[in-house]
Amino acid sequence: MTAHRFNQPVSVFLGLGFPREVESVLDAYHLLLEWNGVPDPDYHAAMDLCSKALSGEGTVQEAQEAFERFAANRGILSEEALDRSAEKLAQDWGMLRT
Repeated sequence: MTAHRFNQPVSVFLGLGFPREVESVLDAYHLLLEWNGVPDPDYHAAMDLCSKALSGEGTVQEAQEAFERFAANRGILSEEALDRSAEKLAQDWGMLRT
């Protein structure tokens, strides 16, 4: 199953805000199956490309890019989520001027 591994894990925040490392197409596919949010075009594209990669009809790279786009647009990529949290905290404490 190493053939379906991402070149780098995609770290996302889910549930109670704990990071989860998505290391393969299968990990991404399972996360998408468990997704409770409203499906949108990015969700459907990620599901489709993960399915195709798992069946050999698509590439791991395409699946990873689609999954990262989905995660970024949902605001669950770890790095982006941490940046937003830090910015909000700074605003709440009056440390950042907007």
